[in-house]
Amino acid sequence: MMRPCCLSLALLVALSAVGCAAAQAADYDFFYLVLQWPGSYCDTKKSCCYPRTGKPAADFGIHGLWPNRDDGSYPQNCNPANAFDPSKVSDLLSSLRAEWPTLACPASDGLQFWAHEWEKHGTCAQNLFNEHGYFQTALHLRDQLRVLDALASAGVAPDGGYYTLSAVKGAIQQGTGFEPFVECNRDESGNSQLYQLYFCVDARASGFVECPVQPGGRPCGDRIEFPAF
Repeated sequence: MMRPCCLSLALLVALSAVGCAAAQAADYDFFYLVLQWPGSYCDTKKSCCYPRTGKPAADFGIHGLWPNRDDGSYPQNCNPANAFDPSKVSDLLSSLRAEWPTLACPASDGLQFWAHEWEKHGTCAQNLFNEHGYFQTALHLRDQLRVLDALASAGVAPDGGYYTLSAVKGAIQQGTGFEPFVECNRDESGNSQLYQLYFCVDARASGFVECPVQPGGRPCGDRIEFPAF
């Protein structure tokens, strides 16, 4: 028969384990869906390399689906034992190549990029989805936005022209229903250009919400270039 003191210790250990599991399951409050304009990635001193499958379409591609907390922090690399396995997303590979391409050099097939996104970010939401579910969810969310169409409807085109930040945000909010955080980078001449868009997704990854906190991305000036790709 277990003595009372041992029983108490065993109970504390069990409750601690349950508490840790619960904390791990609730270690984020929302997601950032981050979309990237390929023309701005390439139009820098660093330049870019097209994937081995060829030049991606001139559209906003996915950078990642990132769990975040309301205080601005975020979990990362939550399960090193659960490494990316391409066989688990074999039915999604054509969509990933089209909608989640990598432009990093040297040219690659994208597997290393997707592995990084799953292992750093996706493993922190395993209470919600497995590897296949993570990528499928991101693809589905991206398809709902149709950002390029929203911009085009407002006369904002990737033609190397310049637009105000308010015009870019307004066009996207009008077309998608949500205002993104707009991140800019710099071209070789130092001009601010439209680079990444952060949209917020609820903790169940079921739909878009207003962002509870702004990300730490590079802000834009009032005059933003939208380079061609």
